Amino acid sequence: MEEAVFCPEDVNGAQFAERYQQVRNHTEALSAPLTPEDQCVQSMPDASPVKWHRAHTTWFFEQFILIPYAPGYQLFDLQFSYLFNSYYDTVGQRHPRPMRGLLTRPSCDRVREYREHVDSAVIRMMSSLPGAARPLLELGLHHEQQHQELLLTDMLHAFANSPLHPAMFPSMVEPVESSGPASFRFCDGGVVQIGHGGGDFCFDNETPAHQALLADFEISDRLVRNSDWLAFITDGGYRIPTLWMSDGWARAQAEAWTAPLYWREQDGAWWQMGLAGLVP
Repeated sequence: MEEAVFCPEDVNGAQFAERYQQVRNHTEALSAPLTPEDQCVQSMPDASPVKWHRAHTTWFFEQFILIPYAPGYQLFDLQFSYLFNSYYDTVGQRHPRPMRGLLTRPSCDRVREYREHVDSAVIRMMSSLPGAARPLLELGLHHEQQHQELLLTDMLHAFANSPLHPAMFPSMVEPVESSGPASFRFCDGGVVQIGHGGGDFCFDNETPAHQALLADFEISDRLVRNSDWLAFITDGGYRIPTLWMSDGWARAQAEAWTAPLYWREQDGAWWQMGLAGLVP
């Protein structure tokens, strides 16, 4: 679903509160199908447990909104800043990222209480939200949406490594492939403007808007399909070094790649692991 542009300077407290609750509630809806055991899993150092995502995004609002802008706010737990800080060195030490999966405590119920505690405090201050806090609050919402994506990709990696192949969303319908071969469209190059130059939200790495020289190029008129990947496998694409950049070929050899990460071959047929589980 495409979202409307949301400018924090142009909305009142009630609208900001509604936006805040929508984002926060969506995180809980995404994690609702998961058991407490699921939420503690860290399948690799670059992933984080769902429980940690839920707590870290809450810590952001507590640390950068409530502590500086809500007089009299009471911290939920003094230890949480160490546990759920990610890389904000200016606000203190943090638990090592590769060891987040060892945090069996606090429990998922305790994290839920933490979220409710912070949400209540943030909603209470919406009617008198200081101007300086508005862009920080909007940043926090986009930050949480980033973690919603990470929550899904991290759990997909965890479930894909389980021999049970659990489905996070069993009723999810996988898209149906379009028929017909791909064709390529020619696009003129030239001097183009890239980067963010508008008045709505962006992250700092999207600025400044600037000009760049783009060469002529061609682009496919459709996305890559599973049948395209299957043809690549059948043609021996994972065994032909001339089809790869040198770094990619070295990685493929070191990790013995023979198919996309979430493909599984069973009884002579290929299956794909996704959020809906293992599907043909």
